Amino acid sequence: MENYYKKTPSENKFLTFVTPSVALSNSNKVNTNHNNTKNNTNNNNALKKILFKTPNKTPLDLSSKKKTPHGGCINDRYIPNRNGSNMEASYHLLQNTNSKENIQHDSNTNIDNHQLSLVDNIKRKLIADTCNGIQENSKILNLHMKQTSSSSSSFETDQCNSVENIKSIYSLKKAIQRTIPSSPERILDAPEFRDDYYLNLIDWSSSNFLAVALHKELYLWNAAGGEISQLLSMDEDTSDYITSTAWNPIKDNVLAVGNSKSLVELWDVEKQICIRKLKSHLTRVGSLAWNHHILTSGSRSGVIHHHDVRVQSHHVATLKLHEQEVCGLKWSHDGRYLASGANDNQVSIWDLNMSHEVNPLFLFKEHTAAVKAVSWCPWQNNVLATGGGTADGKIKIWNIYNGNVLQTVDAKSQISSIIWSKDFKEIISSHGYSLNQLTVWKYPEMVRICDLSGHTSRVLMMTMSPDQETVASAGADETLRLWKCFGLNDKQRKAKKNQLLTDKKSAIHTSLSSCIR
Repeated sequence: MENYYKKTPSENKFLTFVTPSVALSNSNKVNTNHNNTKNNTNNNNALKKILFKTPNKTPLDLSSKKKTPHGGCINDRYIPNRNGSNMEASYHLLQNTNSKENIQHDSNTNIDNHQLSLVDNIKRKLIADTCNGIQENSKILNLHMKQTSSSSSSFETDQCNSVENIKSIYSLKKAIQRTIPSSPERILDAPEFRDDYYLNLIDWSSSNFLAVALHKELYLWNAAGGEISQLLSMDEDTSDYITSTAWNPIKDNVLAVGNSKSLVELWDVEKQICIRKLKSHLTRVGSLAWNHHILTSGSRSGVIHHHDVRVQSHHVATLKLHEQEVCGLKWSHDGRYLASGANDNQVSIWDLNMSHEVNPLFLFKEHTAAVKAVSWCPWQNNVLATGGGTADGKIKIWNIYNGNVLQTVDAKSQISSIIWSKDFKEIISSHGYSLNQLTVWKYPEMVRICDLSGHTSRVLMMTMSPDQETVASAGADETLRLWKCFGLNDKQRKAKKNQLLTDKKSAIHTSLSSCIR
């Protein structure tokens, strides 16, 4: 932060003006000796005439109207405005370097491991606060607010801010007090649903179709009308089965299906035909993720392949790092980062801008069990949530800009999937052994809001509806349960619809501006 000093108009006046009283005191000092001669008296009179001579131009503006500088008020000093500053984060930014040096070099300071962990937790909380609304390069203190036309308008602005703060507090209380149904809205039978933790067998399209793989067959359920149709069936005479499904987010009629034959098939659900088969893996394909025209697949061998579905030679890149099966695969919402979780207990972060690199951007080894649950925050592209298996049972929130852990919570159960709610700023996680339930968490505090029980066996997978109000969970009990845990009222739906239209217009305007340039 640069410190600067600005002279106020009042300071300039005091620097250029000499008061008559000072001159008078000086003349009195000249006349202290009453026994001087006549010449000295004459000299004193001449000096008085010089000192009390009226200047041609008055150095001060003696008019009754004081000119107010642009900005509304005259300040004789600067007082930092702390309304837009986070004092805890500012203190952390100022003291971070000094504290590290003191802990490292001060031999007289004895800090045990418990105190170090407390300091570390405080720093992580500050980092979490920074990532949730305070930019890392923001000013520590604001020297002045944005100038308004008058002081009254500044007062009105403060009043409006206070009213908005009160509204936000009440809206937060109302959000916390909302009722989440404890029972599923609907239960669907899913016979022969494969009890395999490492597979991804359900996905919900933007056109409101739910794809469910039941061993050798794949069914489509129309959530709007309730119709069920079969899309494909594998050969009954073989031991092959479906291992993964993923809808294309741009072309919602295209569904990618992976199987145990090491193939990835692209299906047109409207025509109900297979339009392409992608062959590149040597083992089963248990995870799929789309990024525009790039389809990423993860196999049991730990190898990740990128397929460009627009060209004939579809296999365009290979990422080889994991030593065991890749069971979690997700692209960030901006399409830049890829997160992969595997049975080797590791999470890898890959940067699309560094696709020529063989090494990932980050490699996280903090989990102690297989990592299937990987999910990106929809409103912060740098925040990732991961969950470990039975031996781990922990949810970790990562900042992939610096590789730090922002939050860790022990769910005390196997974690199979994680989904973010953008409307309520919450996280829902599905669990296997031994809880067999769904849990809703408040973000970023990671406070447990409620548990949703109903499955009689472990929950293997979750997916969210396109309106982001309903979550579908598939369990080893061969049932598919629909939970309306993020339901909105009519007013909230209308506000959300208007916001989506505004965002769409803004995106179109941005794209047109780019084309013109």
